[in-house]
Amino acid sequence: MFKTLEELIAVIRQRRDSSTGESYTNKLLNNKKLSVEKVKEEIAELIDAIGKNSNKVHEAADVLYHLMVLLEVNDIKIEDVMDELKKRQKK
Repeated sequence: MFKTLEELIAVIRQRRDSSTGESYTNKLLNNKKLSVEKVKEEIAELIDAIGKNSNKVHEAADVLYHLMVLLEVNDIKIEDVMDELKKRQKK
């Protein structure tokens, strides 16, 4: 299950490091403002989908994808986020 997320992160990082700017991911990676706007848009769409009880999984996937891209754009490693969450776990 989490392998898919790991694969997504690998693809995002590969696109970040590639010289081709033709992919949607690469476009987001090269435009911080657009990445922020897309995360806001996708979160709003998820909230709307939850309210309507429809299309929730699709919208949640969009949020995760765009959040992963936004983290990479801002040099925030998901591994560091996971470490932070681990520190917050109650023992």
